[in-house]
Amino acid sequence: MSWSLALPPTAQVPSASKYGDRYIPSRAAANWDVHFHSLGEKQKLRGPGAAGGRGQSVYSALLKNELLGAGIQKAQDAKADWGRSLQPCPPPPSRRNLFTYSASTSPWSPESGSEMSAYALSPVSKRSQTLLTSLQREARNIAQSPFKILEAPDLRDDFYLNLLDWSRLNVIIVGLGNRAYLWSATTCQVTKLCDLAGDRDSVTSVSWSERGKFVAVGTHRGLVQIWDVVAQKRVSVLGGHTGRVGALAWSADQISSGSRDTRILQRDLRASPLQSQRWLRSHRQEVCGLKWSPDRQLLASGGGDNRLLLWSPASLKPVQQYVQLGAAVKAIAWSPHQRGLLASGGGSSDSSLCFWNTLTGQPLQRLDTGSQVCNLAWSKHSKELVSTHGYSENQIVVWKYPTLAQVAKLTGHTYRVLYLSMSPDGQTIVTGAGDETLRFWNVFPRGCAPWASGSALDLFTRIR
Repeated sequence: MSWSLALPPTAQVPSASKYGDRYIPSRAAANWDVHFHSLGEKQKLRGPGAAGGRGQSVYSALLKNELLGAGIQKAQDAKADWGRSLQPCPPPPSRRNLFTYSASTSPWSPESGSEMSAYALSPVSKRSQTLLTSLQREARNIAQSPFKILEAPDLRDDFYLNLLDWSRLNVIIVGLGNRAYLWSATTCQVTKLCDLAGDRDSVTSVSWSERGKFVAVGTHRGLVQIWDVVAQKRVSVLGGHTGRVGALAWSADQISSGSRDTRILQRDLRASPLQSQRWLRSHRQEVCGLKWSPDRQLLASGGGDNRLLLWSPASLKPVQQYVQLGAAVKAIAWSPHQRGLLASGGGSSDSSLCFWNTLTGQPLQRLDTGSQVCNLAWSKHSKELVSTHGYSENQIVVWKYPTLAQVAKLTGHTYRVLYLSMSPDGQTIVTGAGDETLRFWNVFPRGCAPWASGSALDLFTRIR
């Protein structure tokens, strides 16, 4: 008995010359663009204008290049493609096979022009590499006018003084003639801290402690007063200088003061003044700038003798010395991003920004700004810095480092912008000038929230 297989009249046996020996399923009507970007009905779509939209568009284009061979090579095309993917779903395309199989193949050779070769150094194709290199950082829109202006009567127009500081607790102190006032950036409340008129004295410098509980006030008679802001009382009065105290700098519980008597006096508030004080003598004229490095290993001092000196806690003599090309050095700022990077600014006879590598003692860059440099401050979250200037434009300039490209130039003060301080969040600066105003500017980008480590092995977060 024999069996026979009867085929339907419509069925046809495929030809061996048309198909190979593998079976590849047919993914008909596979709309990859729609399914790749499909989101839940309750999930909110974010376009290129939203936070993270630019990165999402580039990431989407990169995946399409590698998986689907889209051939997107420009960031503008990536954003446009991302915008199209957020539009309502188009009707399904005509039925077709996504993959096709060809029996004829040719071996790869270096002359074949293939993007991915055995000798490629990058895991992505040339199109994707072109896409990534075409990315340009979008320019930030920095407001050209201050968002707040406060009156500051009797704010002195003196290059050698430091009369403005912003605490970690979001409180500003400003010295106005014989008095020092506190202004809360949270409540906008003004409080008079001290009045030196009865002592026939005046305020010449102010500086907050690192925690923001104490504030040091330098006076014209060479005194340094320490005030407890919470208790609203004076804790101690430190003497020693024979000239006015124009510069102050904290390092934990130690206070350093620079004076017109050309000396720097360091004292520890936890010990008696006679036991803890250290005199640093090397400047030949008034000391007008003092800044500790972020690691508290070096103290930078600038003076009217056109010199920038670096001091170590282990020595009474300067460990390094830089010359600012014939101008007083008041503007000093340590970079929070690169260890050992120090920036300084020269007075009206020099008007230049200088950058120094204190690890090697070598100068890095110099830029002529065209006007007196009064203050410098680095951004906490980006490699940028801001400088304030005097004669002749009285401008505020935001610089990109290390290219030193000018990001923004702000004007508004009618006198030299002698005073500068930064908010605790690192976005806002406050400037003061002899026009008796304080002006608030948003100049730096917002930083990410600090990540707190919960590991027991992270010892440096627990050592005081």
